Amino acid sequence: MRLHDLKRLFVGTPLPTAQSRHERLDKATALATFASDALSSVAYATEEILLVLIVAGTAALSYSMPIAVAIAVLIAIVISSYRQTILAYPQGGGAYIVSKDNLGVLPGLVAAAALLIDYVLTVAVSVAAGVAAVTSAVPSLFPLRVWLCVAAVAAVAVANLRGIRESGKLFAAPTYLFIASLGAVVAWGVFGAVFNLLPKAPYQAHPPGLEGVGLFLILRAFASGCAALTGVEAVSDGVPAFKPPEGHNARVVLTWLGIILITLFLGVTYLAYDLGIVPREHETVVSQIARHVFGTGLAYYEIQLVTMLILLLAANTSFADFPRLAFFLARDRFIPRQFATQGDRLVFSNGIVILGGLAIVLLIIFGGQTHALIPLYAVGVFISFTLSQASMVRRWLRLRAEGWWWRVWLNGLGALVTGVVMLTIATTKFSHGAWIVVLLIPTLVVAFLTVHRHYDTVAAQLSLEDQSPTPPPLENTVLVLVGDLHRGVVRALQYAQTLSPNAKAVYVETDPERTRRLEERWGKWGMGVPLIVLNSPYRSLLGPLMEYIDQLRRQRGEHHVVTIVLPEFLPARWWQQLLHNQTALLIKGQLLFRKNVVVTDVPYHLKR
Repeated sequence: MRLHDLKRLFVGTPLPTAQSRHERLDKATALATFASDALSSVAYATEEILLVLIVAGTAALSYSMPIAVAIAVLIAIVISSYRQTILAYPQGGGAYIVSKDNLGVLPGLVAAAALLIDYVLTVAVSVAAGVAAVTSAVPSLFPLRVWLCVAAVAAVAVANLRGIRESGKLFAAPTYLFIASLGAVVAWGVFGAVFNLLPKAPYQAHPPGLEGVGLFLILRAFASGCAALTGVEAVSDGVPAFKPPEGHNARVVLTWLGIILITLFLGVTYLAYDLGIVPREHETVVSQIARHVFGTGLAYYEIQLVTMLILLLAANTSFADFPRLAFFLARDRFIPRQFATQGDRLVFSNGIVILGGLAIVLLIIFGGQTHALIPLYAVGVFISFTLSQASMVRRWLRLRAEGWWWRVWLNGLGALVTGVVMLTIATTKFSHGAWIVVLLIPTLVVAFLTVHRHYDTVAAQLSLEDQSPTPPPLENTVLVLVGDLHRGVVRALQYAQTLSPNAKAVYVETDPERTRRLEERWGKWGMGVPLIVLNSPYRSLLGPLMEYIDQLRRQRGEHHVVTIVLPEFLPARWWQQLLHNQTALLIKGQLLFRKNVVVTDVPYHLKR
């Protein structure tokens, strides 16, 4: 099977550009596409709170509910703030665009760097947590968790390479099944807790005050639980992917996301408290809750299956938003322009491939362990939250549109709260791995500025503004490099004569006997082209050749071009190419960066 056919098998047939309008998402599909990341965090956010609190003993686990309530309030504030962002930026209000528009280029780049890092971590954490759900139900798979993670990332990447609408339809069923299934666990669990239908083992209530726990531990637990907010910004980033009216549909989806997220997160945390769940190494908190509520029958395995699916597919949110953010950065010339190019299926294929590759590297380095990746998580997204909301405050104060004053208060509250949380996360998680993200963000910003400076320099040097409409004419010396005399060389000589009637052939002598035989045949087959022999006493091919070319350039001046014609014969099979043309490859490599030198290949195709 050819490479082209293999690509068509996995990615699908190319779509015309005119089809892009029909690749938009309705509200139901958009909720599955953009909300899966935020909703999936319900599966591990409560567990991360408990993992921190357990350090102070089981009694400290009773603080999980107040912490969860505080996080739920934070979710409501952030959701409300981002509704205003969508209203102001119906064409797409990602943190990069909003911050760059209102605060300047540097804050915009900080937000972009933070989000790019967070998107990679989202894929790694979601997939690792999904595989953890599988190994909780089937412990024998635990040793294979890294390979399962790699396979899952590759599968989601391929699905996204097929196109946004196709991947959205693929992920819609698992997302809604997860909402229904976990909603059933929460509803039945709360009902059973209220009417004493389930065995209860609530955490021992901790005495008033923070004695024995400490404020820093509470803040660490809060910071870990804030992983529940990752992915909330995805809807505002992806507004252009919605069907018209884009802004209205995005605000509706974001509202529903907030309601579902808060309900499920508080429900899972309450059940963990009421049932006395303690985090375990080889079994997730959601798995323990499902066993307590439904037993170990079919319903339990269904919960584990849909949890695995939502966690694996939550990575789809990043696969939707990372390439789109990369497109905006490439459009503004802060990263390579290749990221702005759409592939065969109207998606930004380069961004998808890079994201998948980086996530796989992270999973391999950290052994596919969710808890090892979590300390790096959420720092970036709260930086982007803070910058985005602060930008909106600046926007409302500048424009003073109708109702601006209460929007200033709303976005100002969002900026204040997320800023405090960002500092809390960075402080409490710094020594646990957050320092890596704190270091990476300025490093990426410097890289963005370096790329941008390069593109500006290139644009200035290529500009026609200072160029005369009638530039001085160019002189062209055409040289055919020959190492022997055969049909491929004759064809190259014919081509050279079409470029210039004064074309010359150049031969570097490393063996006088070979030179004599070549000169004997040249009179018959040389097409009347003069043959110049360059002596090479040290048997070097490139040295005398480069010296001769440089000499011509010095003699003829700035407006003189040397065209090098390289005859190459191409074997019928690809592997045979390895046996030939290596000298031509070296010559092209040497001449590539020489000013006013043009290299032309003249291929001669051999038959099978």
